Amino acid sequence: MRIPRIFTTLPLQVGSELELEQHCVRHLLQVLRLKTGAPLILFNGDSRDYSGKLIECGRKMVRVAISDCSDTEPPPLLEINLGLGLSKGERMDFAMQKSVELGVTSITPLFTEHAVVRLTDERVANRTEHWRRVVTAACEQSGRRRLPGVNTPLPLSQWLAVADKPEACGILLDHRACHTLDQINCEGRTINLLIGPEGGLSAAERRAARAARFQPVQLGPRTLRTETAPLAAISAIQMLWGDFRRI
Repeated sequence: MRIPRIFTTLPLQVGSELELEQHCVRHLLQVLRLKTGAPLILFNGDSRDYSGKLIECGRKMVRVAISDCSDTEPPPLLEINLGLGLSKGERMDFAMQKSVELGVTSITPLFTEHAVVRLTDERVANRTEHWRRVVTAACEQSGRRRLPGVNTPLPLSQWLAVADKPEACGILLDHRACHTLDQINCEGRTINLLIGPEGGLSAAERRAARAARFQPVQLGPRTLRTETAPLAAISAIQMLWGDFRRI
């Protein structure tokens, strides 16, 4: 049986005992139905996994003893920052989940002209918290020990202003582009990847991206859905320049 791997916000140290937060308790006891003595792995984003076991289980509490820790997870070969146009709930969740599994470093949801999703200030806060839970769950599943950042949604113009750096490689996914990924110059270790919403980016937004040193590329002759495009693009980027090449 696979040993459960759980994220916690608590400090972790070999030889320590700790009482886990309520969201961990519910998952361990009600979903996984673990008992005292069961092994588990904890991580908190400090780049290590911590092995332990349940030493006490109550109705609303779980106590864990930590016995060992892994080596530090090495930093990725590439820092991939994804700017993703807002799309409908399940599509956005899927794109974020799979992007994390493929090694993205940060995700920023973007307000764009053609986005079909409109969020109030209250919904922005709620959705951001939801997306962070999605990303955390993806890290639990995929074995990542460093948590990717999930930023509060920004207007595209603000994200472009932050991403416009000489040392970064900006990539604009655009089916109208003449070049493919393997034809562009991308020598840096930081890649900023821009992908629009279901309705795509407007002509003005594409011009703004090019002005911010983003290179338009296409991923072949097919039009990809907004939740599929990040997976295809990140996979290709990792294969060309990232840790898909690592032996």
